[in-house]
Amino acid sequence: MSTATIGSEEKIHPPIVASSQFWIRRTLPNWLLNMPFVVFHLLLVTLIWTKPTPTSLILCFSLYVIRMFGITAGYHRYFSHKAYKTSRFFQFVLAWIGAASLQKGPLWWASHHRDHHRHSDTPLDPHSPHTTSFWWSHVGWVLAEDHNDVTWRNIPDWTKYSELRLLDRMHWIPAIPTIIFCYYIDGWSGLTWGFLLSTVLLYHCTFFINSLNHLWGSRRFKTTDDSRNNFLLAILTLGEGWHNNHHHYQGAANQGFYWWEVDLSYSVLVVLSKCGIVWDLRKPNEKVLNRDRIQIPA
Repeated sequence: MSTATIGSEEKIHPPIVASSQFWIRRTLPNWLLNMPFVVFHLLLVTLIWTKPTPTSLILCFSLYVIRMFGITAGYHRYFSHKAYKTSRFFQFVLAWIGAASLQKGPLWWASHHRDHHRHSDTPLDPHSPHTTSFWWSHVGWVLAEDHNDVTWRNIPDWTKYSELRLLDRMHWIPAIPTIIFCYYIDGWSGLTWGFLLSTVLLYHCTFFINSLNHLWGSRRFKTTDDSRNNFLLAILTLGEGWHNNHHHYQGAANQGFYWWEVDLSYSVLVVLSKCGIVWDLRKPNEKVLNRDRIQIPA
């Protein structure tokens, strides 16, 4: 079984180097390149006169959960942090599912997310609500022209995969068969209630981790940022809401560190590991769990 990852934690975040391609200017959103994001929000008005059907609601829920898993377990825990290993084939499957959420490509996502951890809640953080604003951290930075490109120097571990580079350039392609499938299954209702609504919900529940999860919740560990643990956001994002845990130990495949911290993404990864699809899921040991404590769990 071939591996597509680098095992050592030291290689998760390549050292930063000076580059004229790295900007943190605050500019007006580049509406042209981000038109799908704007149009999808405007099209939500169609829900007013489109009656939902049981099939369209099932589509909405299913597409939300499946594509959220592509973001959480794929874009975030795998491509950004290498919290587990998998085959080159399933690596591409994760990238495809994540790209179907229309949150840009896996390499774009990982490159900017690594900058977030490197500079979390400082002026160099691409999306800190403390150094900019809630609006900027939630959605403004995604639309800004300065953040449209992949920061390639952040992801030298992924550039060798030509299929990932291609998918990253054409990250909108996985959404096309998804749209066609929704329309085929349930017509206009499947398209609006099934695809459109689930996509917009995916946008904002993912973005809440960047914005709200650095403002609202509890802190178990002393970190250099203001990351928080939030049960509600953990439910909405399949486990990503345990954000203070994550910033304490970024390389863990599980973000819920205790049994009562619901982390559905990790539960699915455990099932996949038993099937041999993923392996070497990293977890924090007792030393990590007891380091830099603010709160002692009940």
